[in-house]
Amino acid sequence: MLGRNIKNLQKLSALPYFTVQQLAAHLGLGVRSAGVFAGRYVKTGILLKLKNNYYAIAQRWQTNTDWEFLGVANILQVPSYISLTTALAFYEVTTQVQRGFFESVCLKRTVRYETAGVIFNYYKLSKARYFDFIKKGGVFIATPEKAFLDCVYLFSFGKYKPDFSSMDLTKLDIARLKKLMRGYPAKTVKIAGKLCGI
Repeated sequence: MLGRNIKNLQKLSALPYFTVQQLAAHLGLGVRSAGVFAGRYVKTGILLKLKNNYYAIAQRWQTNTDWEFLGVANILQVPSYISLTTALAFYEVTTQVQRGFFESVCLKRTVRYETAGVIFNYYKLSKARYFDFIKKGGVFIATPEKAFLDCVYLFSFGKYKPDFSSMDLTKLDIARLKKLMRGYPAKTVKIAGKLCGI
């Protein structure tokens, strides 16, 4: 029975994560039974619990691509989008590479999750600052200019410590950045302007 269940679970290994509803449908179980099943397999170390009703296969977790981890970051805190140094690294605006460390901004609360050696950090922004992100390959991610502005905004209030020296800000669309900065606090605008020479 155990061997058969493990074999069935391996069929879900194409997914970086799955819901208890997906597990139930896959195994032909009711949702409640699938939840009990998942709980047992978390205790054995075969499954990882990401949050309520979301799981991953532990062995598969270790082979996730960075992009798959970005997708996980989107679901751990909803709503949220990838930003800050993580997004800037994706766009090659910064040379700072953060292995096993992913940053997002969100509306709910500043929080940190750690699952099997992978860290997901979330920084709270007000609704007025929560904009200018796109959906790319199923992942919500800030535009390069907004990712930079998120860095500067949080830095200007002592809530984030980016490595500005590792950034190639010539890769940003300065005209677009200027538009995004409208309505931001003067100290944020001043720092962004000084860094970008505008």
